[in-house]
Amino acid sequence: MSSVKIECVAKEGYRIGESPVWDEKESALLCVDITGRKVCRWSSVTKQVQAISVDAPVSSVALRKSGDYVITLGTRFAALKWKEQLVTTLTHVDKDKPNNRFNDGKVDPAGRYFAGTMAEEIRPAVLERHQGSLYTLFSDLSVVKHFDQVDISNGLDWSLDHKTFFYIDSLSYSVDAFDYDLQTGKIGNRRSIYRLEKEESIPDGMCIDTEGKLWVACYDGGRVIRLDPETGKRLQTVKLPVDKTTSCCFGGEDYSEMYVTSASDGMDKEWLSRQPQAGGVFKITGLGVKGVPPYPFAG
Repeated sequence: MSSVKIECVAKEGYRIGESPVWDEKESALLCVDITGRKVCRWSSVTKQVQAISVDAPVSSVALRKSGDYVITLGTRFAALKWKEQLVTTLTHVDKDKPNNRFNDGKVDPAGRYFAGTMAEEIRPAVLERHQGSLYTLFSDLSVVKHFDQVDISNGLDWSLDHKTFFYIDSLSYSVDAFDYDLQTGKIGNRRSIYRLEKEESIPDGMCIDTEGKLWVACYDGGRVIRLDPETGKRLQTVKLPVDKTTSCCFGGEDYSEMYVTSASDGMDKEWLSRQPQAGGVFKITGLGVKGVPPYPFAG
């Protein structure tokens, strides 16, 4: 589609930019820099980025019903008060694994915060395998562990009828689906719905559009791909000017803009000189589809 336009809106050079989330109240895009240990907010009004530094790798951010945000920080679920720049731990996971950290996280349609862990990387996508788990933080701040043996817990979202949970463990090179029970938050019947092609490289963050199709950011693949979870077919590829595309979400006034985060970790000088926008946040317009507003954490 020739009407697709890509623009780098935040040239921040994040080490690992991740977890883009649209904050409608602020007309702003939230994201994190995992290894840079920052929670960031880009205003679509002022075009400026504000950042709050934190004391551990911060891997995801989500809206909170009572106001402000929740984050995954090291192996903690935590609350973040933006104005006060105040972080409060809600609960701790993986206490027996000091080398672990959270990775991607997202809130389900009932207000539960799903997030998974992984071992700290030696270098990008190189790490001790099978160390991670997938967790849910409930509104009463209790935590449930769904399964372990995860390599890199990554993209997650829910079908429009809330009956399917989509999930990516990056090193499986697969986008998986589970049956989902919205009442209880239970998942089951795991199956693969799409296996990535070689040039698509590693599946990372993911979001869903209002037509029920999935968008997956391809780390080292320099693209986002649109998939049909029913047929397992790839419908569209949008290439970006950077290789390390990490995640995507819809935003803007009517959720018709797509925002894509990227990383610069693991790139040498020569590579960075070829891709000066690495670690930037990109806005894609003209896709012809809209996204679903993010759900806030109910706790």
